[in-house]
Amino acid sequence: MQQTLPRILRDIATKYPEIPAQCFRNSDGQFISLSYRDLYSTVLDAGAGLLSSGVKRGDRIGIISDNRKEWQQIDMGILSIGAIDVPRGCDASPKDLEYILSFSESSVVVTENSTQVRKILNIKSKLPDLKKIIYFTALNQAEIEKAKECSVELIDFNDILSRGKVFRLNNPGLIEAEVDKGQKNDIAGIIFTSGTTGQPKGVMITHGNFITQLDELDERIYINPGERALCVLPVWHVFERLCEYVIMNQAGVICYSKPVGSILLADFQKLNPQLMPAVPRVFEAVYDGVNRTMRKTGGLVYALYKFFVAVAILHSRIDRKLFRKNARFGPDHLIFWWIVLVLPWLALYPLKLLGNALVFTKIRAKLGNSFRAGISGGGALPPAIDEFFWAVGIKVVEGYGLTETAPVVSVRPIAAPIFGTVGSPIRGVQARVVDQNGIVLGRARQGALQIKGGTVMKGYYRRDDLTEKVMTIDGWFDTGDIAMFTLNDEIVLKGRLKDTIVLRGGENVEPLPIEMKLNASRFVNASCVLGQDQRYLAALIVPQAEEIKNYAAENGIQYADYDDLLRNEEIQKLFEGEISGAINAKNGFKMFERINKFTLIKKEFEVGVELSAKQEMMRYRLNEIYKDKIAAMFE
Repeated sequence: MQQTLPRILRDIATKYPEIPAQCFRNSDGQFISLSYRDLYSTVLDAGAGLLSSGVKRGDRIGIISDNRKEWQQIDMGILSIGAIDVPRGCDASPKDLEYILSFSESSVVVTENSTQVRKILNIKSKLPDLKKIIYFTALNQAEIEKAKECSVELIDFNDILSRGKVFRLNNPGLIEAEVDKGQKNDIAGIIFTSGTTGQPKGVMITHGNFITQLDELDERIYINPGERALCVLPVWHVFERLCEYVIMNQAGVICYSKPVGSILLADFQKLNPQLMPAVPRVFEAVYDGVNRTMRKTGGLVYALYKFFVAVAILHSRIDRKLFRKNARFGPDHLIFWWIVLVLPWLALYPLKLLGNALVFTKIRAKLGNSFRAGISGGGALPPAIDEFFWAVGIKVVEGYGLTETAPVVSVRPIAAPIFGTVGSPIRGVQARVVDQNGIVLGRARQGALQIKGGTVMKGYYRRDDLTEKVMTIDGWFDTGDIAMFTLNDEIVLKGRLKDTIVLRGGENVEPLPIEMKLNASRFVNASCVLGQDQRYLAALIVPQAEEIKNYAAENGIQYADYDDLLRNEEIQKLFEGEISGAINAKNGFKMFERINKFTLIKKEFEVGVELSAKQEMMRYRLNEIYKDKIAAMFE
């Protein structure tokens, strides 16, 4: 395989010049495409345009934009001349941008629109290295005047491409020579972590870190030349970025959409994609949407839907037991289970087929007629969501990784997924579980997960001290995750060491399994379990507003406004019942893991406020924002 990402793109463009590389909406809202040959030519123009504008090998270039065709074009242009991208999304706050762009000493920043240009110009006094801003969409006159005041040169992305065309004519072969100079250990990007635990750290990821993953991922997440993948995530985040490289490496088509229900489902129908990488919340939204639609339909249709889903889930559980599709930690007594379960398995099969004909085919049709699998990453996929998709015949395979591992450590293969795991480590990656003393543990024993191999970052930018904290003397990266291995060396995640809640009695509690169980309720949008150094656990809960209002209407509950409704005694009792019904011994929870108090939060958690860009909960932010409410629960 080639040494750098632009050279991989060059090979694909040479082998599949006419196959569409990018599929995107034009100004009329219609999908059009750009071929691999034209994409590579655009990338060379972008790289040449940057060279002609004074960008040099090793320069850091900020990219403040969400996912769009120009992102990949300018990114590959940056990499083709040996420069380094420093990406972030449009939701980044001025404070974050000030830190990231100043710390990385970015001399050029690429922006999506006038809003991002305005943010950057407003903090120009804190960015002494900034000289140029490149923008994708037209600016307002106010930004143009502000740039003059700040002595910052504004350049339209199309002008960069035009400059590049002229540069290539006047300097034949020069940009191609720059592409050939690239080495595997060159830094491709400095990706600042989303800050779920505080100050962002700049993760230095090399071309080799990305390329190590492409070998086996082409087998586990396969797409044929010309097949389509629907992409909805922020590409500045390493999960989406790697997925797009996987698609490119197999000559697939990157189709740009939005993680908005109405847009996403409409694009499924228009584009008929084979794959969709997404964070768990996107799959949860699809799951909630299906259930909400069926509840609104009501009557016999809803009753049949619930019956057939229950049958399909039960049959799938038996099927996984009989055919070893579950995580295994010891002897599974397979002969015994075949004797006990084969008749129920056979008896349920016709009902599952009937449910498939009457219900599940209609659900799958919402994803087009070619959908092969969803790839879930960037967070834990709730078991209830996982099991639902498995039962109705929609494959959603879960993967695991971190920004520091660029990101993939493991992923379930589409062809043979094992339920309850995130797959085994990919080729080029080693994983081990150690105890608190660093002693390596065997299979089926829980401990801290450590990673070694070609995907592990070069280090944190200008923070050797932080790099030393997460790297062992013998070169293992400490993930901060709690995990254990199955008998077949698949990884099963158990929580985050830093998220672990220690109660006053010394009990250790992993909040994530509790939150997943709470979130499975149709009345719960999101939850956060709390209790560090307290006597008991409490929870902040964001209700599903529409479901709560429907419940109030069905039960004749009168209220003045939504705030009044959440304070209503019957609604409080509803949530008491939902919580006690979910978190109890029957469901495998210990006494000290039960929720003693809760507070209903009116406002949904937002990206950039309570959530990171990949929609992970930033617990330290919640402790700040809801300080008074949390204190009241522990009085």
